[in-house]
Amino acid sequence: MKLARPKWLFSRPLGKALLWTTLVVLVAAGINLVGIGVVGDITAWSQWLDNHAGYFLALRLCLYGATGYGWLWMRRRLYRDAEARQRLFRAEIGAIAAITLLEVSVLLT
Repeated sequence: MKLARPKWLFSRPLGKALLWTTLVVLVAAGINLVGIGVVGDITAWSQWLDNHAGYFLALRLCLYGATGYGWLWMRRRLYRDAEARQRLFRAEIGAIAAITLLEVSVLLT
């Protein structure tokens, strides 16, 4: 018996983005629940996260570096087409804004 899959959810970019967002949120919640279970309670988990903030900063910087390298590689390939250049520019603005907001929110907490 074949299960019916909603076509809009798996074939359109919005559906795929919704699925990926849901997956990321579930994984993050699962990691937090495991962490709370390992250290005992929410207060200890929060303290552990605060004590290891430098390691998380180093991890984020490595991820940003790898993402930047991949972005430059993709940019060289897409920059030949004028229409793709305009879309790429908008995506770059959005990415820079998102990363800036993320890092500012980390600094404010």
